[in-house]
Parts: sequence; structure tokens; C-alpha cells
Amino acid sequence: MPTDSHRPWHRLVPTLALIALLLLLFRDTAAAMVAIWWRSETFTHAFLVPPIVVWLVWRQRHLLATVPDKPVPALLLLVAGACFLWLLGELATVGAASQFALVALIVLSVLAVHGWAVARAITFPLVFLFFAVPLGEFLVPSLMEGTADFTVLAVRASGIPVYREGLQFVIPSGSWSVVEACSGVRYLIASFMVGTLFAYLNYRRLGRRLAFVAVSLLVPIVANWLRAYMIVMIGHFSGNELATGVDHLIYGWVFFGLVIGLMFMIGARWADAVDPPEASELGARAAASVGRLVPVAGAAAALLLLTHGGLWWLDRDQRGTPPAPSLQLAADSAWLASDGPPLPWVPGFANPSVTAVQTFRQGERVGWVWVGHFRQQGDARKLVSSVNGLVGTEQKLWSQARGGATRIDAAGTPVALRTGELRRGVALDSVASQRVQAWMVYRVGNRWTTSDAVAKVLQALQRLAGQGDDGSVLLLATPAGPQAEADLAVLARDSLPLLAARLDALRAAP
Repeated sequence: MPTDSHRPWHRLVPTLALIALLLLLFRDTAAAMVAIWWRSETFTHAFLVPPIVVWLVWRQRHLLATVPDKPVPALLLLVAGACFLWLLGELATVGAASQFALVALIVLSVLAVHGWAVARAITFPLVFLFFAVPLGEFLVPSLMEGTADFTVLAVRASGIPVYREGLQFVIPSGSWSVVEACSGVRYLIASFMVGTLFAYLNYRRLGRRLAFVAVSLLVPIVANWLRAYMIVMIGHFSGNELATGVDHLIYGWVFFGLVIGLMFMIGARWADAVDPPEASELGARAAASVGRLVPVAGAAAALLLLTHGGLWWLDRDQRGTPPAPSLQLAADSAWLASDGPPLPWVPGFANPSVTAVQTFRQGERVGWVWVGHFRQQGDARKLVSSVNGLVGTEQKLWSQARGGATRIDAAGTPVALRTGELRRGVALDSVASQRVQAWMVYRVGNRWTTSDAVAKVLQALQRLAGQGDDGSVLLLATPAGPQAEADLAVLARDSLPLLAARLDALRAAP
């Protein structure tokens, strides 16, 4: 009768059962990840990752049949760490952290149950699985800024005068704006994934693989810069008849396809003959029966169940009903509450549990205070998100021209605030454009902060302590002008101490 070592696919039973349990327990995280693949063109390529990983492992099937298992119980510590990362991601509503932890748990489960020899045989497929995590949108602001910098510099070098303000600029033939679609993040992530796979399949030497991966990161960034520059030039010389509508997007993808195709053609000239490694290269390991794999798989399953149970326990006190909108924003200062005019734009924070806004006047000057309070946060209601800000990404009439930071003293407490100048209208040359100076700060727990990361950490700590996930964002605004900064400083100094007390009371309310 054959032994377990002669029935290699029987060895997968404990691992497959563990992964099935993992996907069952963390199905909401997996579903959220797939939903992002479906709705975001930036991550549509991730649908290809699971079948590619399966194919890559299948290529190694003959090698895996000869590589013995040796469970590594010590790796359960890393499994526990990934479980804790998932828990923190759920508590702080950081989907990327939860999804990264989910993939890490799959990878670590394989390593812990089957050991280092098996891991060495399928290292690349295991690492490639992380391309399924929809990460990269945090790069969008930096990529947009870089695209605007290069485009303006190149257009000026071409002898065309440019006036720039933030991500918008004007040339004699018209106005242009670098929007999210111009960041090139889609090109970058897709090129990185495909370039990494190409390097693995075509090169054997590590140096060449790393060099090609580096090229696959650099080329789409430069290509996107050139694409943006050429679109502006085509529009300029065609009287804005070409490269300004649907053909703008078509031209971008065609240009990207040609550049990436050329990159692969050049890379193929240095391809190595890549042969699957022999079993002897991986070293001899003591064989393990299926029965020896079960205890490690069972211990990992216990950690998964414990983590899921921990989240359920922490959620037990989550309130079932958001609080009533009863927050009062009257300032204790020379600023007097007024009935108008209303806040001129819609802040970029979706679905707060409580929204409160108040107009103030001091003589002829006007100011606004807006507060969004969040409770029972999730994908549809989130205090801190990559799409949240002074102006939402879907806002069409308003844009942020510039940003910065300032600091004030509020009743003896130093408070940092984000600053931004907002502009109504797309065209920079519009003489009637309305401008607003705005400041923003978060209130989480009993602290003010402008840092997204700090706000998330405070929220996670708050939930670990069983205190719910309440958090608020405060905006102060006034029409832009020479007096705007001084007006906001007075309004902030007078409003923040009172608002801190009222927000803390709202957080503690049932």
C-alpha cells in the first residue's frame, strides 16, 4: 500500500481545509476585495491573479510531488501576527490592511503546514498572490503632482507660456487639469504586475529579474508624463479638436500599450532559458505524513476562529442607532451665529451619522463651521478614506487650488490644522471664480489630529478598549482674501475648545 509520500496530493487536504475555513470566516473581507476589482478599473487586472497563481503552482507539480513536507510550528507566530493585523484593519476600517492580512494568512498557512522546502519550490506564486490586494491608490496624489510638474515644464520648454495653479494650468489655447485618471496609477500597477511575471518567466538570474521589475515601474511613470504632454500639445495645435474627448482616453491606452509592448520586446532579447529547479536544488527534508500536518493546520484554524470571535466580542457594544443630529456649533466669541449665506460647497465626506453646519458673521465678514460625526463606520461611512478631503473626488464645481498646514493655540492646547484654498469653476482664467479658504482637523477619542494614520490608530485603540468607533471631522471656512487667515485663526481659537467638549459628549452618548 503506498505511503503518504507517494500520494502527494493527499498532503493538500489539511491546507485546503484551512484555506476554506479562512475564506469562510473572512468572507466579508474577500468579498470587499473582489468588489474593488469589479468596480475599479485600476484593479481589474487582479481577477487574473488567482488563476495565474494556480497555473504557476501547477507548473511545479512534478517538483512538488518529490519535495517532502516538514511543518514549521514557529510560523504560527506570524499567523497570529497576520490575524492581529486583520483585526486592526477591521477595527480601524482600513480595508487595505484587512485584505493584505487575508492574503498573508493564505501564504503563511502554506508555509506553516508544509515547511520551507515546499515554500522554496513555489516562492514566486506565493509572493505573486499579493497582487490580488488592491493597493496603490495612495500614490495617486503624488503621481498627479509629478504629471503636472513634467507637463508644465515640457510645455514651457516647447515655447508655450503656461500659468499654473495647483493641478490646473492655462495655455493660450485653453485650460487643462490633471485629474485622477491622468495620474497613471492604472498603468503603473498593471505594468508592475505583468513586468514581475515576465521577469520570473524569462530570466533566471536574480539581478536581471530585479532590473526588469525596476524598469516596469519606471517606464509607465515616464510614459504617462509623455502621454500627458503630447495630449496637451495635440489639443493645442489642433485648436482643441483632438485629444480632448473620448479620443483622449483611447489615445492614452493605445500609447501605453505600445510602450509596454516595446518594453517586453526589448526585455525578451536578454531572456534566459528558465528551467524548473530540480528537487536536489532544494535540499533533502524529512518526510511528513498527512497526520503530522494536521496539528499545525488545526492550530492555525484555532487562531482564525479566535480572531473572528475577538472581533465579534469587540462589536458586541456597537450601538444600533446613530445619534440624533443635535450638535450645536455656536461660537463663544465676537463671531455671531447667522442664518446665511449657506456653506458654498459640499465637503468631501460621505454619509456622516451627524452633520452640523453654522454660518457666523463678524461685521461684514462671514465664516462657516461644518462638522461631520461618524459612528458604526464601514465601507459606506468612513471618517478617514483616500477619497475624503476638503473637496470630494466626485465634486465637479469645486477644486482645491493649493494646500498646506498651520497651527494655533486653543485655550492652551496647540492644535495643528490642514489648510486649503478652494476654487469654484474649472477655468483658471474665469474672473468670476469664487474662492474659499478652509481649515480641517479630525477629532478621534479626545485628541485633535490632521494625520490620517494617527486618526486610524486612535480609532483602532478606541475600539480595542470597547469604546466604539466614533470620530469627527471639523471644517472652518471663510471667503479667501487678505484677512482670511486671521479670521479663521480667531474662529478656530474660539470654537475648538467648546467643540471639543461637545464632540466628546456626543461620542459618549448612547
